[in-house]
Amino acid sequence: MFKKYEDKLSKNSKIIILLIFNLVLFFVYSLALFRMQIVKGEDYKTQSKTISSLVNTLPAQRGEIFDRDAKTLLVMNSDSFAVEVIPGKIPSDKYDTVMMKLANYLGITKAEIDEKIPKKSRKSYSSFQIRSNVPFSVISNIAENKSDLPGVSWISKPTRNYLHTASLSHVIGYVGDISNDEVTMLYNQGYKKNSIIGKTGIEKQYDSLLQGVPGREMSTVDVHGRIISDKPIVEPPQSGKNLVLTIDSRIQKLCEESLGNRVGAVVVLKPATGEVLAMVSYPYYDSNIFVSDNSAKEYAKLLNDQSKPLINRAVQISYPPASTFKIIMSTAMLQENAFPANKKIECTGEMEYGGRVFHCHEHSGHGWLDLKNGLAQSCDVYYWTIGRDYLGIEKISSYAKEFGFGSSSKIDLPSQVSGVVPNAEWKEKTFHEKWVGGDTLSCSIGQGFMEATPLQLANMVAMVANSGKIYKPHILKEVRDPVTDEVILNVEPEILTESTIDPYVWKQVQDDMRYVVTDGTPVYPMGNKTVKIACKTGTAEVDGYKDSWHSWLVAYAPYDAPPEEQVCIATVVEACNGWEWWAPYCTNIIIQGIFNDQTFDESITALGFKYLLDSKNIQTRRD
Repeated sequence: MFKKYEDKLSKNSKIIILLIFNLVLFFVYSLALFRMQIVKGEDYKTQSKTISSLVNTLPAQRGEIFDRDAKTLLVMNSDSFAVEVIPGKIPSDKYDTVMMKLANYLGITKAEIDEKIPKKSRKSYSSFQIRSNVPFSVISNIAENKSDLPGVSWISKPTRNYLHTASLSHVIGYVGDISNDEVTMLYNQGYKKNSIIGKTGIEKQYDSLLQGVPGREMSTVDVHGRIISDKPIVEPPQSGKNLVLTIDSRIQKLCEESLGNRVGAVVVLKPATGEVLAMVSYPYYDSNIFVSDNSAKEYAKLLNDQSKPLINRAVQISYPPASTFKIIMSTAMLQENAFPANKKIECTGEMEYGGRVFHCHEHSGHGWLDLKNGLAQSCDVYYWTIGRDYLGIEKISSYAKEFGFGSSSKIDLPSQVSGVVPNAEWKEKTFHEKWVGGDTLSCSIGQGFMEATPLQLANMVAMVANSGKIYKPHILKEVRDPVTDEVILNVEPEILTESTIDPYVWKQVQDDMRYVVTDGTPVYPMGNKTVKIACKTGTAEVDGYKDSWHSWLVAYAPYDAPPEEQVCIATVVEACNGWEWWAPYCTNIIIQGIFNDQTFDESITALGFKYLLDSKNIQTRRD
């Protein structure tokens, strides 16, 4: 009995001891929590505010750009560095001395550094980027004298190297430091104050693909920005995607040399896909100046240049299409059955209308002409008659729009104009004036208010070659992985415009454009023994240039090949060059070179045009 009592007492003692232990433990934890939250709460709160993470951005390698063979490199990255300063690491009494030394190494003034680091930030442990595009030789000098440059460091920051500049400058564009406005607008897309961003051309259009994903280096720092963690956490950057363009470098160079130093533009595209094989605009510039030390000064020079080299004339300037517009007039006349194609109209060299006399370019007159010969001889009287008496401005405007005039060509470039397709309503809204018959005459031959870009005229010819289809013009062909070279995206042909015009109309317009070459105004400059060409000339009158005109030639070739094997070309030579009928010669040289795999020199020799390069007056016959 005593034993049972003793066991029970022992069991109760254990329970009591366990309860006492739990109470003591609870008391200790409560005391600790009280001390942390109440007694030391403000201290911990202050400490939490003084410790944070410092995140440094690691720039990603920008994607490279290739021509259509995916082998010829157009834009690459060159080794370069950016110099940074952490001002808090520089003793205050040595700050000015250190900055003077750094300025000397970088070849800049101390004032330029002071602009980067305001006085209020001189005790900050944040990093300030002083200069980018610093060559390795300068970094070596800084490294050798690092003991005299506390707070100065550098990071690898590759810069763009444009291998094929000149006429490709407008297509590819260039990059530059991101502006404050761009940072504000694009911050949520991952752009920061030190980002490099595409400013024009493909560099801008596909910047999000080329940028890549920046990496991050994260360290724990105190309130002053001093690193207090042992080892940073690093997330490596991901390189941007590589782009393969539709541009053929050989054809681009051929077009560049064929146009020469003449203000104007050339566009070459594949009608069956919309791929742009070449796009030349002269004058051009060197994209590399925008990654040079004197980029601001060079940019100012380009802005002030009266010849406007920054403008891509192929898409950013619209011109009167002149007699090339007669292709659209012929199509409208045939589709509307407005006037029999074989019926003739007499050209006496002039037409009197509304108290004015309008002169054909052939002042003595062409005589009696049907549609085929009206187009071949580019007779203004013929098309004035068709426009005024049988079509009218509303139908003319409607067909112009069906060919893509007056609206965006939707090419993958960041800036382009739509041109002008006028009618009575447009004139009333624009000038508050009534439409008159003389306006219709002017528009009937692609003059007056009618305007289009060289790309739109190339699309016009593509519609004829394709018998009623225009494919969306594009410069991007593929997007590739920078590591594996795997094709991530292949740009497929996309129909931009599809006409309901009857097939027989297209066949006749095609035949008539071929007849222009064999029996029309450009018989000699467009003569080609190896390639059958279909074309139309144009000579646009320009206010302010006496006895000088824009010279046009639009063409497709080979005439007897399916669209998959053809190219379409639009060439314009501006009036400011001083008159020479160069557009037809230029276009024929390009076609000769494309289909015979010849250089510019080989093409002009084969065509017998070599002597023309030394001639100031190539040919005076117009239209």
